[in-house]
Amino acid sequence: MTSRTPRMRRVRRLVRGSTHRGATPKVVALGGGMGLSASLAALRRITRDLTAVVTVADDGGSSGRLRDELGVLPPGDLRKALAALCGDDDWGQTWARVIQHRFISGGELHDHAVGNLLIVALWEQLGDPVQALDLVGKLLGAHGRVLPMSAVPLELQALVKGHDPDRPDEISTVRGQATVALTRGEVQSVHVVPEDPPAVPEVVEAVRDADWVVLGPGSWFSSVIPHLLVPQLREALEETKARKVLSLNLAPQPGETDGFSPQRHLEVLARHAPKLAFDVVLADQDAVPDRESLTGVAKELFGSEVELAAVAAQGEASRGAPGGGSPRHDPELLAAAYDRIFRMHGRIGPWR
Repeated sequence: MTSRTPRMRRVRRLVRGSTHRGATPKVVALGGGMGLSASLAALRRITRDLTAVVTVADDGGSSGRLRDELGVLPPGDLRKALAALCGDDDWGQTWARVIQHRFISGGELHDHAVGNLLIVALWEQLGDPVQALDLVGKLLGAHGRVLPMSAVPLELQALVKGHDPDRPDEISTVRGQATVALTRGEVQSVHVVPEDPPAVPEVVEAVRDADWVVLGPGSWFSSVIPHLLVPQLREALEETKARKVLSLNLAPQPGETDGFSPQRHLEVLARHAPKLAFDVVLADQDAVPDRESLTGVAKELFGSEVELAAVAAQGEASRGAPGGGSPRHDPELLAAAYDRIFRMHGRIGPWR
């Protein structure tokens, strides 16, 4: 047994109590990939009014193949968000496994995820991405809504210093989310093509009507910052009366943010959205070697407070995918951290 066992018991009681209190806050969570999934798995434990807003720049794997062949939005990150919102009962966990299942074959179906095919089939049947995703969520019994951040598939492009190891000082343009995420150089900035993509109206409405907005964790340049590159969405984030949390990663991402301190993550995000403010920056207490510096940078750039909490999974759960991988958030510890932030920094009295 780990030293955190007594704490985990307290966390479970806290989260169960939060789930059963009266009205709950309207929360919008933005991101992509496993980072957003971690946030959603936590947030669904403490609110019944949850909307996930997902990046649509993925161009790798099954999503990239479907995008290229059919001209659709990449479904992979949307599928992962839906799986994260499935409940812990048999129905929810069965459907989470089904939509995440990948075919293994020597043919064209190899590596396609069942959920990707289901989502794309409904898009073609209904002709409306939002309506189709709502229908998939209803089928799964998802504890929240999943929306794409833009109505068109985007191409992510990055200015990278030293992408060619033989030319370490040269800045070049790297195209495609999958390539940016694995670049060997230092990412300077990112932008999307088209440069002025339309935001999904339901996304803008959700952000403006939220009580809390959560950005991150996730791949910083390829899943978090892209939300700030959609003008209508960035304006909604800047103008909403909702309180906002920026949730930092547990560790730098190999390739994309190698060697980045927590402060550096804040600095590059601020360069892409200098008018954006946050109420709270949340970080794992063991991932911040210089707390005073992070507190100063967060206050200077975003006018925000810093909350440090134990949110990382321990032992086997921390290893991620089979064979290792990045550190992972513990959903119950992260839920407790979000719940504490919502209570300490939110409005007084019941939620609407």
